[in-house]
Amino acid sequence: MLARVPELDQLPRQTVSDVKNKWREVVRGLRETGSVAITNHAEVEFVLLDVSTYRQLVAGADAMRTRERAVLEQLADDFDRRLAVLQQPDSSQKIDAIFASGGKLVNRPKAGGTY
Repeated sequence: MLARVPELDQLPRQTVSDVKNKWREVVRGLRETGSVAITNHAEVEFVLLDVSTYRQLVAGADAMRTRERAVLEQLADDFDRRLAVLQQPDSSQKIDAIFASGGKLVNRPKAGGTY
């Protein structure tokens, strides 16, 4: 499970000058917190991550891509099944009959996963 990544405004901050001149202190703080916001003229320009936090973010993104791919494959399979029904030789006549009926049903509608 992924650890919660703090919001940008919750990260400890270091200036660009501190990063350049006090690298050891920046690294020490980074090891304690997992990430540090690097500022220039009081605006956050970069976020420095330790390797563990980076790996967690990458793993989370990979897991999301995998879930998204699975959902899209399921949707594509559902679409293909429904399209195959519409491409059957007699589907054109069935659709024409539906439109010709003017909305009046002759038989009870078929519904459900087995249709």
